[in-house]
Amino acid sequence: MATSERDQRGSQPYPWLDRTPFIASEAPHLQVQSVLYNNEKEALRRSVESLARAAEISMAESGTLRAVTLAVGDSSPLRSLEDEDVAELRAICEPYVFLTYTWFAANMGSARGHNMLGMESEADFLFLTNPDIVVSPRTLDFLLEPFARTAVGMTEAKQLPLEHPKDFDPVTGETSWASGACSMIPTSVFQELGGYDADSFFLYCDDVDLAWRVRQLGLRIVHQPAAPIFHDKRVGLNLVGEPSYAERYFSAEAALILAHKWSRPEIVEAILADFDLHGEEVHREAAREYRQRLDQDRLPSPIDPGHEIGQFVAGNYATHRF
Repeated sequence: MATSERDQRGSQPYPWLDRTPFIASEAPHLQVQSVLYNNEKEALRRSVESLARAAEISMAESGTLRAVTLAVGDSSPLRSLEDEDVAELRAICEPYVFLTYTWFAANMGSARGHNMLGMESEADFLFLTNPDIVVSPRTLDFLLEPFARTAVGMTEAKQLPLEHPKDFDPVTGETSWASGACSMIPTSVFQELGGYDADSFFLYCDDVDLAWRVRQLGLRIVHQPAAPIFHDKRVGLNLVGEPSYAERYFSAEAALILAHKWSRPEIVEAILADFDLHGEEVHREAAREYRQRLDQDRLPSPIDPGHEIGQFVAGNYATHRF
């Protein structure tokens, strides 16, 4: 723990340090949460069905969990789910998962939407997910298991069919960051950190930033290959994802903001130069927005000046295996 962080909070240690490892004698309560934005109902139904089975195993068979809540937040301009849809999903969940549905009536983005769901949660753990994932039957058990070790602050599932290429230790599973599509975190850690930095990141890099801030606390991020999930991705004939204009824009904007926040001005300048000289209109738009935020003092204050946590490797946020 950095001295400055402790000073900001007085002499008292972080509230979870006395609880490490996080798994106590009583089985914990897990809140699974997803944020919708015009998602297909059938994809959400598949996700809920898989979660119901995983919860049944974790509660009725292995006894790993005592309760599972599924908190669904909706950032769509119009409600994605009507009352009858919610009732149908609750019927699928029963009796092992209690489902809540909140229509935000505004586009919160992924980061702020998850904060709305997680910052007031009374569960012991949060499973931060996309609404289009399908979990394997033992996913919850395997994601919880590392928290019984010392100083683990976040775990991550293995994504299929497109596995993320970032490196992880083959023995411990330790990795640079965890994907927000399928990561688990103690609720106390999430809330103490203020959740995602939603003021800085609308869609992308919020998960990288959150994981790096978890690591600043001296806690480790663990990738769990034994916990696979299916993440519904649209790919072309070359098996490469086909992002939308919005996805391309927000990922470009987030790359600039992340490098700024984690004290890498030389990377910011390199990205801006590349966008100016070789970028498409989507990249130039992101560059304009970044410069406007800089002029208006709307960027986060830089942290990690010694580059102890943030990893910027060949345009990525970790060393990649492939």
